[in-house]
Amino acid sequence: MKIAVCVKQVPDTWAEKKLSDSDKTLDRASVDGVMNELDEYAVEEALLLTEAHGGEVVAVSMGPDKAEETVRKALQMGADSGVHVLDDSLHGSDAIGTAKTLAAVLADGGYDLIIFGSESTDARMSVVPAMVAEIMGAPQLTFANKVSVDGDTVQIQRITDYGYDEVEASLPAVVSVVEKINEPRYPSFKGIMAAKKKPLDAVGAPDASVGGLPAAWSEVVEFAARPPKAAGVKIEDEGNGAGKIAEYLIEQKFI
Repeated sequence: MKIAVCVKQVPDTWAEKKLSDSDKTLDRASVDGVMNELDEYAVEEALLLTEAHGGEVVAVSMGPDKAEETVRKALQMGADSGVHVLDDSLHGSDAIGTAKTLAAVLADGGYDLIIFGSESTDARMSVVPAMVAEIMGAPQLTFANKVSVDGDTVQIQRITDYGYDEVEASLPAVVSVVEKINEPRYPSFKGIMAAKKKPLDAVGAPDASVGGLPAAWSEVVEFAARPPKAAGVKIEDEGNGAGKIAEYLIEQKFI
């Protein structure tokens, strides 16, 4: 079984994020980049499936030079090889441009499964896995909290508001997994050292016209810094504190 697991480098969750003044895109250079937390579950699930059925895991990421670090982490966790889609023309790509580019890169890889995390923590859109599946003409099995493969068939439990649905499709297919599906492993010292010798190929955009800021379907026209937090209201309790609090809540239309 050959599995591609798509990983993304995102700004550290705890970092103060801002937009670039020049083109109004997310300023990724000013903050530390880390592997999207939800993609760690995708990597782990790919590794578990190949450990159970045999095969190989290829980590695929689209992003600037720094995104190589995220591919390297997937290799340290146990992926066999990596593909870094690196092209300046892709800067500012929206979800549609990203999906089209990834689909083109993945199309000729001969993958039985393509696994994503459920969403990225910098955008929170949850649409790229479904878009990639649609573009590739492959079945999409999204929001899985359990994945199993039997021959040429993949089954998942898809999380819903009322529990889960059982969904089945033929391979090849695209799967996205939720964070409760497993517990991602930490890269071991042995894994870190082994990753240095694993192949990692940098490839350009198959079609520069579908990605990047000029091709984006959405645009940030204007933005402003968040205003500083206003000072709180301090109420001295001199026996009438409850009344003062009630008056304040009424003024703010909370009650």
